[in-house]
Amino acid sequence: MTDDSTMQQRRVALHTLGCKLNFSETSEMARRLAEAGFVRVPFDAEADLYVINTCSVTEEANRKCRQMIHRCRRRNADADVVVTGCYAQLCPDEVAAIDGVSLVLGNNEKTAVVEHLNALGANASSKIVSTEILRDRRFKPAFSSGDRTRSFLKIQDGCDYFCTYCTIPMARGASRSDTVAATVAEARRAAETGAKELILTGVNIGDFGRKNGETFLQLIEALEEVEGIERFRISSIEPNLLTESILRHVANSRKFMPHFHVPLQSGSDDVLRLMHRRYDTALFAERMSQIYSELPHAFVGIDVIVGTNGETERHFEQTLSFLGSIDFAFLHVFTYSERPGTAALKISPTVDLAERHRRNAILQRLSTERHEAFIKRHRGTEAKVLIEAGNHDGLMFGFSENYIKVALPYCPSIVNTIQTVEIGEMTLDKLGAAGRIKNY
Repeated sequence: MTDDSTMQQRRVALHTLGCKLNFSETSEMARRLAEAGFVRVPFDAEADLYVINTCSVTEEANRKCRQMIHRCRRRNADADVVVTGCYAQLCPDEVAAIDGVSLVLGNNEKTAVVEHLNALGANASSKIVSTEILRDRRFKPAFSSGDRTRSFLKIQDGCDYFCTYCTIPMARGASRSDTVAATVAEARRAAETGAKELILTGVNIGDFGRKNGETFLQLIEALEEVEGIERFRISSIEPNLLTESILRHVANSRKFMPHFHVPLQSGSDDVLRLMHRRYDTALFAERMSQIYSELPHAFVGIDVIVGTNGETERHFEQTLSFLGSIDFAFLHVFTYSERPGTAALKISPTVDLAERHRRNAILQRLSTERHEAFIKRHRGTEAKVLIEAGNHDGLMFGFSENYIKVALPYCPSIVNTIQTVEIGEMTLDKLGAAGRIKNY
């Protein structure tokens, strides 16, 4: 397939499905491929090599991966197709059997994509390279770069929780992370790319450092000193790991933004127990109260799953009632999807698919109402907005400290700068607000 001379001329297109963690790892693969002489092209262009970094949180995610593979084949039937990520880790034989797939890499093999390509013979059939990830304790650092002013910094991987609906431990392995010092060094590398904002990402980031005798709080305290990074955001963090000390640090921080994403999954204690979650609604409500006490203008997003096995109509009504009793700005609503090998398959009763979608639609409407109210509440206030690149029909966008998406007239000279902006009327799509730069 490859040698160093032919690789110099090859075009590569990469595509990411799923979470922010995947985005950081795709960028790491892109850097490794560029160092090996590959030239990156858009995914909708003809390429010699396609790399698809997959998700497997639902069957729909698996379907999208298969769709992407077929799309690559239509663009260039002679191209090599590498599939990695959670779908590749969980179902390697199934992925390898798809027509056109040249190489299947497990999650811990993806950043060594160049070495695995070099080992693949020119006439070889589909090859699988994947470790028993639950026994693999290696941590592979990564950060996204190249296409945005914000960068996703991978600080942790894997999970030890084994929630009944979830395949992540099987796809990502045990919880693991690097040391505080090594992670800070990686943040400095990301800063050298020009990013002004880093989003700390992983599977269970609040578990950072536990096996090294360090803590997530120690990490965020150390990150404050990274030069060149003006903002940090904390991505999804479990409510039982979001401590008062972390909240106080963010409230007093020069760099950490008032923005949290906290998974709830259900507002019914019965369902939380069925899921094997490590908190109840009382603890979750206490965390929400603490956030808004310390940071009244914070943006809080919440994950909820509807239609899990065992969730009755009464349980769903409890979720609705609970969500009505707490403050938040946005819901990320998932429709439950049966995943092979999970304990949830043994739980009854099951929920009809149409009913799952009905419950999803109800929560989506609630999310829209809360998000609109959050944006309207800030109309007329001033915010610090990090301006992103991209001309969208004469508009450019950026995000405030508390994650309000702001639209401004396109002006290339202010890309990747932080501007003081007055928040105006909600945009037509109701996903953000118009803004006016002050004193510009």
